[in-house]
Amino acid sequence: MIARAVRRVARRVAALRSASGRVTLLGLCVAACVALHAPQLPAQSADARLRQQQQELQRLREERRELEQRMGTLQRSARSLAEEVANLDRQADATSRLVRALEDQLAAITIEVDSATGRLVRAEDELLGKRAVLQRRVVDIYKRGPLYTAEAMLSARSFGELVARYKYLYEVARHDRTLVARVESLRDEIAGQRSRLVRLQDDLERNRSEKASEQVRLRALEEQRQQRLTVVQRDATRTQQRLTQLARDEARLSNLIASLEANRRRAESAPNARPAAPSSLRTTDLGKLDWPVDGEILYRFGRVVNPNNTTTRWNGLGIAAATGAAVRAVSAGEVVVAETIGTYGLTIIVQHGAGDYSVYGSLARANVRKGATVTKGQVIGTVGAADPDLPPHLHFEIRPRGRAVDPLEWLRAQRR
Repeated sequence: MIARAVRRVARRVAALRSASGRVTLLGLCVAACVALHAPQLPAQSADARLRQQQQELQRLREERRELEQRMGTLQRSARSLAEEVANLDRQADATSRLVRALEDQLAAITIEVDSATGRLVRAEDELLGKRAVLQRRVVDIYKRGPLYTAEAMLSARSFGELVARYKYLYEVARHDRTLVARVESLRDEIAGQRSRLVRLQDDLERNRSEKASEQVRLRALEEQRQQRLTVVQRDATRTQQRLTQLARDEARLSNLIASLEANRRRAESAPNARPAAPSSLRTTDLGKLDWPVDGEILYRFGRVVNPNNTTTRWNGLGIAAATGAAVRAVSAGEVVVAETIGTYGLTIIVQHGAGDYSVYGSLARANVRKGATVTKGQVIGTVGAADPDLPPHLHFEIRPRGRAVDPLEWLRAQRR
C-alpha cells in the first residue's frame, strides 16, 4: 500500500514537471501581453496633448480671424493708419504664436511617430514569435491525432492521475486559446498602429505645410507693417503741414474780414459819409435761410478730432456735393472777395451790410467778381475740390459782425 502511494506521488511529480514548461510559457505570454499593452497609456496621453494643441491652434486662428475682420473694418471706415499698424502688430504677434504652436505640435507629432514606430516594431517582433509557437503547436496537434486527448485520459491508472492529466490538458488548451487570441490581437494592433502612423504622417505633412504658410504670412505682415509705418510717418508729416497751413489760411481769412470791417467802419465814420445800409441777414432769418448747395454734411462747425487723432478747428460747414454743382448766395449783398485763399481754394466773400458776411470756399469757378452786387439765391459759383483729402464740397461760413458762428443755426432745420 505504501509502495502504491509512492508511485502515485512520483507520477504526479512527473506530470507537474511536464506541465511546468507549459505553465512557464503561459506565464511568459501573460507577461508579454501586459508589457505590450502597458505603452498604450502614453499613446493616449500623446493623443490628449495633440488634441489640446489642436484646440490651441484653433483658438489662435480665431483670434487672428477677428483681427483680420477688424482690419477690414478699419480700412472700410477710413480709420487712422496708426490703428492699422497697431492691428498689424497684433496680427503679427498672433501669427508668431501660431507658428510657435505649430512648432510645438510638430515636435509632439515627431515624438509620437517615433513612439508609434517603436510599438509597431515590438508588436511585429512579438507576432513573429507567437506565430512560430502557434505553428509548432499545430504541428504537434496534427502529429498526435484527434484521439490523443481521449487516449491520455483513458490511459490513467488512477483517479489522481486522471485529475492530473485533465488539469494538464486543460492548461494546454487554455494556453493554445490564449496564444491564438494574442496572435489575433497583435494582428489587429499592428493594423491599428500602421493606420495611426499613416495619420501621423499626414498630420506631419499638414503641419509643415501650415507652418511654411504661416511663416510666409508673418513675413508679409512684417513687410506690410513696415510699409504702413512709412505711410503713417508720411501722413503725420503731411497732416501737420496741412494743419499748419489751415491755421495760416484761417488767420488770413479772419484778418481779411477784419480789414474789410475796419475799412467799412472808417468809411461810415468819415465826414459826409452816407448812412450805413442795413444788413440783409436779420435775426428773423435764423433757421430759415436756404442752403447754398444741396448735399450732405461733410464736417461741422467747431473742433473736430480727425481719424489720425489730430484736431481741426472748422469755422464753417462742409457740404458734400458733386463737382460743378451750383452755389447760391444765401442773402443779398456785395462781393468783397473773389480770389484763391490757400487751402480754402477759390473763395467768394459776400458782405450783407452792417458787418455781416457769408463765405463760400472750395469753388471750382466763380461767376461773380469783386464789387458785384448779388441777390438772394443768385448762382455765384460752382462746387470744386480744393482739399485733396476731402471729396468735392462747399465750405460755407456765416460771420455776423465778422465773428464766425455755426451756419446750421441760420439754415433751414429740415436740411440738417
